[in-house]
Amino acid sequence: MTTVPDFAMFAQEFRPDRLVAYRSVGGVTLHLHLFLPTTPAGRSAVLWFHGGGWTGGTPTQFYPQCRALAGRGMLAASAEYRLAASHGITPFDGLADAKAAVRWLRQHAADLDFDPACLTVGGGSAGGHLAAATALLDLEEPDADTPVSCVPAALLLCNPVLDTTESGYGAAFIGPRCRELSPVHHVRPGAPPAVVFHGTADTTVPLANAQRFALAMRQAGNRCDLHAYPGHTHGFFNYGRNETYADVLTHSLAFLRSLSLVQGACAEEGS
Repeated sequence: MTTVPDFAMFAQEFRPDRLVAYRSVGGVTLHLHLFLPTTPAGRSAVLWFHGGGWTGGTPTQFYPQCRALAGRGMLAASAEYRLAASHGITPFDGLADAKAAVRWLRQHAADLDFDPACLTVGGGSAGGHLAAATALLDLEEPDADTPVSCVPAALLLCNPVLDTTESGYGAAFIGPRCRELSPVHHVRPGAPPAVVFHGTADTTVPLANAQRFALAMRQAGNRCDLHAYPGHTHGFFNYGRNETYADVLTHSLAFLRSLSLVQGACAEEGS
């Protein structure tokens, strides 16, 4: 049996260069954990949302990916967002935070030296849901800074929650509005290109949900690459999972290169 990585350990092994506050809401200040490019900047950025069923988890989960992508010239960030366990909120609030994080980065792109049209958003599990939701869901808080787009240039999705109805994951937790939060039910033409990584033995978020999402994206005329990992379970992509972490990172880089989002000019998706 593969052991679960100790994400707290990553805080020391892959320390961010800077923490910046991007939102204060309900007495909580939320931060982006920034990793600055360590090679000549390619004028692109990536923002990650950690998993944890919208109830737990920490930004340290994506520290390794952030450091690796910063080494390819990207500005990388791993976001804090409000959680049910510690803040008593719902995934609707987490989505509001995720959209605010995307918008904050775009608003500060000049200071951070990247092209705001070249912002990729990614995540794992519930964080993958938030990433996809920034691109596909029109839900907004009354005070949201909607003139700034929260639609990313591309999506990196690791065993993401893409169906929040009874046929997917989270319906009992979210309640009667679960379909409103379900990315697969809101796929439309013009969505950002996406790559999805999923284990075939995932019993938390079934592979079938990713397959339906990929099909819906393609039928709407959008690009969606799906990489299935035979025999692997939920969280297989995390650092410490040996060859699967490296393979997901390799395919992520190839996907970003195909869109000129690594070490090159930016494609226009999500601008």
